[in-house]
Amino acid sequence: MVRKKKPDRRTQRTRHSLTHAMVELVTEKRFDDITVQNLIDRADIGRSTFYTHFRDKEDLFQKNWEGFVDFCAQQIVWEKAGNGSFMPIICLFDHLKDVQPFYQGLVRSRKSDALFKSGTERLSQRIAEALKTRVKHAPSIPVPVLANYLAGELFGLLKWWLDERMPYPPERMDEIYHQLVNPTLQLALPR
Repeated sequence: MVRKKKPDRRTQRTRHSLTHAMVELVTEKRFDDITVQNLIDRADIGRSTFYTHFRDKEDLFQKNWEGFVDFCAQQIVWEKAGNGSFMPIICLFDHLKDVQPFYQGLVRSRKSDALFKSGTERLSQRIAEALKTRVKHAPSIPVPVLANYLAGELFGLLKWWLDERMPYPPERMDEIYHQLVNPTLQLALPR
């Protein structure tokens, strides 16, 4: 049996420190005005350590975002798809509610649209991969179309919710999302 190697604690601490520094700095100034020097000063790490892990600040930002989207994709409960709350909406919306100043910083930096676009693409890929391995018979809607629909609806709703200053609690947004997508899944996924 092959054991999965645990990540090095120093690497984890470095990544955590840099992520925390990025979140803090985005709430203080535009993303374009943040430098690698700002990040390493705030995270209290060396320049060579930064470049051991990331190419530049965009790479740091993108890898953190992709990791977050991948984590959300892993939380999908496919057994409930079409009949209940299967997407991790509450977890996702609660998390983004907690980092609202960070999101506003991304809006100021004009990064939010690109962020949601890349999030939709990445989540769509993860959903398509999951559907291909879990669905025994081909859905009535092609898997890439269905995956893009589910991811697009999620990020569209999330963007609206944040832009409108979170008018409903995450639990209500969970209900709304699943009321919108479950009828489509009931038709698309063979039982």
